[in-house]
Amino acid sequence: MMDASCFILDDNADAVEFCPHEPFSHVLAAATYTLHEGGSQPNRSGSISLFSVDDSLGLKLIHQVGTVGIFDIKWGPLLTDAIPMLAVADAHGYLSIRSLRSKLTTKDQDEFMLQEAAKEKVSDSMCLCLSWNPSATSITVGLSDGLTSVYAIREDKLEFSEEWQAHQYEVWAASFHEHQPDLVLTGSDDCCFSCWDLRSGPLSPVFKDSTSHKMGVCSISSSKFDEHQLLTGSYDEFLRVWDLRALSRPVCRVSLGLGGGVWRVKPNKEVPGLVLAACMHNGFAIVEVSEDKGAVVVETCAKHGSLAYGADWKRKGSNEGLVVATCSFYDRLVRVWKTEKRLQERAR
Repeated sequence: MMDASCFILDDNADAVEFCPHEPFSHVLAAATYTLHEGGSQPNRSGSISLFSVDDSLGLKLIHQVGTVGIFDIKWGPLLTDAIPMLAVADAHGYLSIRSLRSKLTTKDQDEFMLQEAAKEKVSDSMCLCLSWNPSATSITVGLSDGLTSVYAIREDKLEFSEEWQAHQYEVWAASFHEHQPDLVLTGSDDCCFSCWDLRSGPLSPVFKDSTSHKMGVCSISSSKFDEHQLLTGSYDEFLRVWDLRALSRPVCRVSLGLGGGVWRVKPNKEVPGLVLAACMHNGFAIVEVSEDKGAVVVETCAKHGSLAYGADWKRKGSNEGLVVATCSFYDRLVRVWKTEKRLQERAR
């Protein structure tokens, strides 16, 4: 890896997300979560920070807001003429949407802020994860009590749509399928990986795999380039590549051990076959997935000093090549870096 810059936040860093929208692809959001024990009830604090990443990959903090503890953030899908929207899942059971706005008090074109556009109390339990559907009309949320919820987006409101008991324990992964947006895929501390069809009502799963993952399922991502491919990450330290051509009977085609719990899995949306993984106790890995080789680690980053949690790809600029943002928990570190030369050439 070619290291560029880093920034230490005030709280434990657990999520980083590059804005996918032009001309805002240089804007990076980072979220934090800190548990303060003691007293009659634990307090969970957090923050959202916006950074500008310049051409030399320098990090400039441009906006920061204090919040309750945040478990997950996701920018809305890349849609024509849409205002960038950041969805937030927090420890108080709220789902909120914040819009990216220019600061009207400054002449600096690189000054932005997040303005709350909608907020809804989902549960008395904690909101642990979220996913937008491809048309940005719905968001699904995984909860700490095993429930999964879907909320429709109506102008400046979030409206309840569906809720069901997806798992016995915490739902750490809830994701719309990129090519079949009526499908919601969930994973949990109960080691189950399930698929639900919203058209028929999520009373029973399309499939439920309870034997492949030996520990909790942390992350689920579908591929932009292959409608039948799905990726899962688990505390059992394996990245798994699934074939969903027979939807009721998914086939695990590849299992790759990454030496740490696979907390985040991020396929590159511009370069087929490249996957970024946050591996908790073993840093970050870039994996190449292909039909002939299966899955192979092609690069690693071990420069974080604690749990590797957040990871995302930057949308490619004209001369930037492959740029990655990562964050780690207890050392509160956000880092931006470039992949090695061979991968830069692979991405051209």
